[in-house]
Amino acid sequence: MDTIYALSSGGLPSGVAVVRVSGPESGNIVRALIGCVPAPRLAVLRSIRDRNKSEIDRGLVLWFPAPGSFTGEDSVEFHLHGGRAVVDRLLEELSSFPGLRMAEAGEFSRRAFGNGKMDLTEAEGLADLIASETETQRLLALSQASGALKEIYEGWQRRLLHARAMIEAEIDFADEEDVPGSVADQVWADMQSLLEEMKSHIAGAKRASAVREGFRIVIVGAPNAGKSSLMNALAGSEIAIVSDEPGTTRDALEARLSIGGRLVLVTDTAGIREQAGSIEVEGIRRALKRAADADLVLFLSDSGVWADPDVFGTAPVWKVASKVDLVNERFRDDAIPVSVEAADGLNQLIDSLEKHLADAVGMDVSSLPTRQRHLDNVRASLEELQKAVFSENAPLELRAESLRLSAFSLGRITGQHGVEDVLGVIFSEFCIGK
Repeated sequence: MDTIYALSSGGLPSGVAVVRVSGPESGNIVRALIGCVPAPRLAVLRSIRDRNKSEIDRGLVLWFPAPGSFTGEDSVEFHLHGGRAVVDRLLEELSSFPGLRMAEAGEFSRRAFGNGKMDLTEAEGLADLIASETETQRLLALSQASGALKEIYEGWQRRLLHARAMIEAEIDFADEEDVPGSVADQVWADMQSLLEEMKSHIAGAKRASAVREGFRIVIVGAPNAGKSSLMNALAGSEIAIVSDEPGTTRDALEARLSIGGRLVLVTDTAGIREQAGSIEVEGIRRALKRAADADLVLFLSDSGVWADPDVFGTAPVWKVASKVDLVNERFRDDAIPVSVEAADGLNQLIDSLEKHLADAVGMDVSSLPTRQRHLDNVRASLEELQKAVFSENAPLELRAESLRLSAFSLGRITGQHGVEDVLGVIFSEFCIGK
């Protein structure tokens, strides 16, 4: 197997840069560059020299012998000053050693998976942790990287294995006195309970998606209702063009925000009106489609009149009275008054959004399925479990086989069975050096 190396600490220049090396030649590399192999997991300050004894830099070196490293292989880290010239010189020197090559994206993590240092759910959690933008995303990713989902799925597998063992014991040893009669009947109550746990887990997928992908809020309303102004005010920057001319916004504009520590995707859409040109008509069609796919619709009006909100689909629709600093009339009690010009004009809306997000997403997100492949495999597992539980008149052998297939689908999530087709997709999400 090749020994791989890469910059593992992000963009340059920086205060400190970490170059990681992993593989069978790691010991020879550290010996060649600093003259010895340090004590395991102990940072030592050394001059790092090329093979002509010219100093590249002076920095910290850490040696991780297998299997006690991130990858499970012999590994060494060089902590350098984070200048481009320094890092480039070390990478150039490493490239000159036989058997060494630059790591591909996610290759360190893929080797960690291959060496049993993490399962696929933990690897995905690590990728999400690196990409996290909000506090809630960080908490979800950290729990997954720490094995929260692995513990759930492996716990379910153990229960399925126990159920199969009890059923097969009744099949194979029905005449033995040590095996009590109707052993199989004792496991179905637990399998029924497991079935309900799986259904609850699947139901949490929308909450997980709102955390990982973002809670989708779409702003709709008539032309000049203040949609673009509200979008800019929420984003704190001039994302959308604001004009008195109707039809200025003709396509959906999106901003990524953090509200209450949660990722929110806010979309400004074309104004909805009957008298519209061909381009506007397409913009209106897209606006209605975005609203139909939203988690929440903000329906703006500066006239105090709102059309039937059912046209926007099944998502909750909030009526928002815009430009209240310019209008004297009293708006409906069920509308949220907003002014982007007044100092406190957005406070009530933002407070309401934070409360709604807390209710919709929830506080405990640690045990939610975060990927579509999790959902697909849990659903496949649930389908087989339902066959086993509800096929009461079927032979026990067939019901036991359904339990085996149910456990197999769970094993695909953690990486125990048949995951070769998804490994490239999963680890391509990582940056080079991780």
